[in-house]
Amino acid sequence: MPKAKSTKNGDRKIFVLDTSVIIYAHNSIMNFAEHDVVIPITVLEELDQFKKGNDTKNFEAREFIRLLDDLSQDNMIHNWTPLNGHSKGSFKVLMNPTNKFNANEIFGEEKNDHKILNAALSLKQSEPGRKIILVTKDINLRLKAKSLDIQAEDYETGKIKNISEIQNTNKVILDNISHEVVTSLYDSFSIDASKVLAKDQINKANAFYILKSSKSSVLAYYNQEEGAMERVDKKIAYNIKPKNAEQAFALHAIMNPRIKLISIQGVAGTGKTLLALAGALEQRRDYKQVFLARPIVPLSNKDIGYLPGDIKSKLNPYMEPLWDNLKFIQNQFKESDKEFQKITEMINQEKLVIQPLAYIRGRSLSNIFFIVDEAQNLTPHEIKTIISRAGENTKIIFTGDVYQIDTPYLDSMSNGLSYLIDRVKDHPLYAHIKLEKGERSELANLANDLL
Repeated sequence: MPKAKSTKNGDRKIFVLDTSVIIYAHNSIMNFAEHDVVIPITVLEELDQFKKGNDTKNFEAREFIRLLDDLSQDNMIHNWTPLNGHSKGSFKVLMNPTNKFNANEIFGEEKNDHKILNAALSLKQSEPGRKIILVTKDINLRLKAKSLDIQAEDYETGKIKNISEIQNTNKVILDNISHEVVTSLYDSFSIDASKVLAKDQINKANAFYILKSSKSSVLAYYNQEEGAMERVDKKIAYNIKPKNAEQAFALHAIMNPRIKLISIQGVAGTGKTLLALAGALEQRRDYKQVFLARPIVPLSNKDIGYLPGDIKSKLNPYMEPLWDNLKFIQNQFKESDKEFQKITEMINQEKLVIQPLAYIRGRSLSNIFFIVDEAQNLTPHEIKTIISRAGENTKIIFTGDVYQIDTPYLDSMSNGLSYLIDRVKDHPLYAHIKLEKGERSELANLANDLL
């Protein structure tokens, strides 16, 4: 968004906000620097329909309505009302206007999107000296706007600039390492990091390395707090053993008590959720509860209300992949084994809870091992809200694939998982691992690689 600066009125732009922007970030109205913001009345009508419920869009709708009420105070909102702050512009709500051109007639259908386009068209007529820009996360609405000669943009706040920068696996391969260094790591587990790392690598907290000599190689982790390079072994967690270097790194981070926040990225079948859950079960004595949650994103963007049955029946299809991972781990043991029985006991005593993410909103996250699956379907605000709920002795793991997004107004650069990876990298409490190799089956790998 534009940076605040002193401008003449003619230089100040007017941004028209679509509903998709507000349910992405309810405080978006405050992020347009010195420029003015218009909310079409149609947007308020749509938000009124969204205000009830436990989903994020319902929360964002309610928060925006409260914010608008606070900002307007005793002013009539169809008039320009100053936004808080000397560097801010003003806002108003635009009633349904009468235009020379009518988007409903042009596109042959009466829709709320077209009413929002009409609001932008009306401003172009009434404010001929101002630049009018429609801001929406709906790509198709942006295309329609451009067909009507209306400038249209995505909402950029919180969107990372370069997706390639987050593709780093946090894994570094170092060749030409002396055989003595590799041997020392095998013999003593830990060595002084300065023997291996350059000065510019010393600040990279919780990085993982493959150290290669001419004769052998070793997996290693940089412990910034101790200034040490430590050997990473392929340890077993609740009978789940890492199958490749990246999985070993992921499980090492999951089991490391110093690391409180982890993101694991990878395509389907790389073992993201399985490793997180296995690590949680292995550390079950260290936490009061294990929460495993995911956002509900109905297919074809329909509300789950159209599904048959009670609320539990409606939600079960979305939670089933999480239960599948748990059953896979449980089936590593015989029913008579104490490990098998412990999982059943944890579920019955609610020490292990699998629920939709919306059901956990507002709960205290103290002494919790919290796994959030499909995190790429969350907004940056949702990610921040979850982390800000963390109390003492809580570890949070976000898993997902930034290229497999099921929500219509997020993409690889604006989703919450990408935002997290970009903003928190190199922090001593955080580790990021990208799983590259599918381990589900050869057939699943064929789909990921060739289809």
